[in-house]
Amino acid sequence: MRIHCLGGGLVGLFVTQRLVNSGFEVHLYDIVNRDTDAIFHHGDALGFSHDEAQLIINMLPGSLGSKATEMLKDSGQRIVDLSFSEETPDRLQNVNSSILWDVGIAPGLSNMLVAMALREFGSLDSVSIKVGGNPQQPDGNWSYMAPFSPHDVIAEYTRPARVIQNGKQVEVAAMTELHSIDANGRNMEAFLTDGLRSLLNLPAKKMGEYTVRWPGHIQKYQQTDLTPDQLVEAWRLDSSKKEFTWMEVHITSGSEQRKWIIEDGGMNGDSSMARTTGLVTSCCAIAWAEHPDLLSPGVHAPEDLPDDVIQSIIEVMRSEGVSIVLQ
Repeated sequence: MRIHCLGGGLVGLFVTQRLVNSGFEVHLYDIVNRDTDAIFHHGDALGFSHDEAQLIINMLPGSLGSKATEMLKDSGQRIVDLSFSEETPDRLQNVNSSILWDVGIAPGLSNMLVAMALREFGSLDSVSIKVGGNPQQPDGNWSYMAPFSPHDVIAEYTRPARVIQNGKQVEVAAMTELHSIDANGRNMEAFLTDGLRSLLNLPAKKMGEYTVRWPGHIQKYQQTDLTPDQLVEAWRLDSSKKEFTWMEVHITSGSEQRKWIIEDGGMNGDSSMARTTGLVTSCCAIAWAEHPDLLSPGVHAPEDLPDDVIQSIIEVMRSEGVSIVLQ
């Protein structure tokens, strides 16, 4: 089977290698030269023909990724969209392709866990998702390194956060509801960002997603005079520094509750965010490659995946050393 991967950043390279190791014919397209075992095509990913691909994985950043999915919506192909663009694929009309979007750690696995709870309980009272990728230790400066496109991180900090309050969708300013949390023994801070996306369509009384950072990081951002390009440089990933990704998904329904804690510290040179995001993405791609009828033509959120696929993703992540605990 021929799979085209668009974008070879940290996550893109990880996903590409997983698919190569799984025996697929993988083609990677990137404007930056990449060291990869896939068949590499150097140049603008949107400038190539992808007609021969049986599955396309869009891992381009932000608005570029949105453009790619829009270009491919009429191709009739299977498309996995990990671009995390502000303009989401569910806005597209007359889609002939089958598009599965937002299949990372959050959004992605978080959505799947919420969807499983909804199918189990029948209704949701509250959903709280807290997630972040950060250095293992604060450094007295930014205490942060951007594990994916820094401009997309800035967009999280600036665009209004859509949340559910009293059963209705409302917009609040990003970075509000700042509060201290315990992240597996670490004193950190969480604040609202616009990460619910397709989850906003599920019935719930209260729902919000919070970004997790070391204390002082977001206050420094709120006071900085640095331009976005300067922030990109300040937040550049330093592979010599240990980092981790942590997520808590807490769901309540009446007297029932589910609390999932996910944590990873990276392994074998791959960052925790590349692993936690890329494992979900590659698992979705492999499941869809093995079961072409998994999803019908149209646009599908992670919540649309059946429970057995979600459970298999959890099992693969655990087998790869990601800690996933249901409390």
